[in-house]
Amino acid sequence: MPRTATLKPTKASSYDVAEHLRTPEEMAAYLDAWLEEAPDDATGIAKALGNIARAKGMTQVAKDAGLSRESLYRAFGAGGNPSFSTVLKVAKALGVKLHASAV
Repeated sequence: MPRTATLKPTKASSYDVAEHLRTPEEMAAYLDAWLEEAPDDATGIAKALGNIARAKGMTQVAKDAGLSRESLYRAFGAGGNPSFSTVLKVAKALGVKLHASAV
């Protein structure tokens, strides 16, 4: 009688995109992909900016943007709704530019 292999359960690890955004080019490409693929998804774009900020270091981004770290977490965390002014400050602090093109 053949033996059947017993599969052991595996743990799924959570994927954190911030751990994979290492260079300014990768950060800009990630944000650009969100702007291109989901231009109407304000929540997703804000989340992308938050991921980039976490990759770069929230404390430093907050300092460079002239914001408190707590307000940065609130604005770009789950359920956050950053003002456009905050988005522009954070984009500048991250070293990325938002740009427009004709559709």
